[in-house]
Amino acid sequence: MDIKSVFQNAKNLTDYQIEQHFDELLRKQPSFRHLNEANQSLILDLVHKYKDKIRKGIGVSGYTIREDSYHLYQNRLKLNLTHQDLETIKDILESFKTD
Repeated sequence: MDIKSVFQNAKNLTDYQIEQHFDELLRKQPSFRHLNEANQSLILDLVHKYKDKIRKGIGVSGYTIREDSYHLYQNRLKLNLTHQDLETIKDILESFKTD
């Protein structure tokens, strides 16, 4: 399971199911295993923020992605985010973007 498959099925899933798929993805995907529980929670909060757009098939604008990435970078010390964590979160946010 990858992020794109969750988006393809998002129209047929409830909000709870979308969150469960992302939670499972974060726990089982090898590329996301380095994220601690707080960082996973942060990603799930971002998924919750974009969930309605994802379910309607609407992508998130590049401006919104950059804005959220900037705020995460500004607060990286408070959130204890490493450079690798920021890159992973940015990749996930980029997957929400419209083509």
